[in-house]
Amino acid sequence: MKRISLFAVAAMACMQASAQEAPAKEQPKLTFSGYAEAYYAYDFNQPEGHQRPGFLYSHNRHNELNLNLALLKVNYSTDRVRGNVGLMAGTYAQYNLASEQELLRYVYEANVGVRIGKNLWVDAGIMPSHIGFESAIGKDCYTLTRSLMAENSPYYEAGAKISWAPNDKWSFAAMYLNGWQRIKRPDGNQTPAFGTQVTFKPNSKVTLNWSTFGGNDKPDSVRQMRYFSDLYGTFGITSKFSLIAGFDIGAEKKVKGQDGMNAWYAPILIARYAFTDKIAMAGRYEYYNDADGVIVSTGTPNGFRTSGYSLNLDISPVSQVMFRLEGKMYNSKDEIFTKGETARKENFSIATSLALSF
Repeated sequence: MKRISLFAVAAMACMQASAQEAPAKEQPKLTFSGYAEAYYAYDFNQPEGHQRPGFLYSHNRHNELNLNLALLKVNYSTDRVRGNVGLMAGTYAQYNLASEQELLRYVYEANVGVRIGKNLWVDAGIMPSHIGFESAIGKDCYTLTRSLMAENSPYYEAGAKISWAPNDKWSFAAMYLNGWQRIKRPDGNQTPAFGTQVTFKPNSKVTLNWSTFGGNDKPDSVRQMRYFSDLYGTFGITSKFSLIAGFDIGAEKKVKGQDGMNAWYAPILIARYAFTDKIAMAGRYEYYNDADGVIVSTGTPNGFRTSGYSLNLDISPVSQVMFRLEGKMYNSKDEIFTKGETARKENFSIATSLALSF
């Protein structure tokens, strides 16, 4: 009996120890967040209709206090399932989703994902774009306004994505998409579009990313395949000084069934210096060369060949609030801007914004 009793006590002790050592099952998490960004921009070319140049889709209203983005988002996550729903309003949504069905113009994202293996996920729905280092959420960007490359490449995408992160340094993803920043596929278009993304983080201070897109954004009757590559790196040089360098290049078929491609490219460099946790400055140089008018059509001899320079000041009195002031100059090879009835090569603007996040 003593042996039986001792065995029972030992067995119970082992079971209790195993229960203590077993990892606790992750509980479902439901989180809510929000973002609101009001802005005022003054364009010294003084557009009469209050709309700034057509290649800008964010912060693009002149001489009026407006709302760039108001966003409410809910996120659900477990060990095997995740999902996001975000609803929005503002001039960002008005101009970026103008071609979408009316009820979808207020959807920032709506997607669901399931883990099918170790660190292997499948997500589907409306998702933020896998291209670029900027998003519509201004507080996450180095500058008040978005770059030319961000404004003229996808902010969002609709489709399915498979992603895999084998370790903390590498992540890989492949996408099946409805098109180039499309929720609604263009009429007459049955051509699938695809994307890829590779991200490498050798340490906490450096991120390198390469994203691609391939597809046709026009009806199949005039199919013009588009191929695009986005490469960028973020570098924390010191605890206060950081850099972002990027380069986009794309090409699109000139005419269906014939040889020849129209190409465009865009380099960018942004430097940011944080004086304190509450005050920072950022300077940007960018260039966009779309001589053939694939993305930005000007109808001028040299097409859209434009340099941009900006400098902005950020002040965050508390962690949830950010005030920004930015001056920006565009200089183009052709006279693509207008002031009244006068054509100009330059465009100068100043902008301020006040953002709240929670």
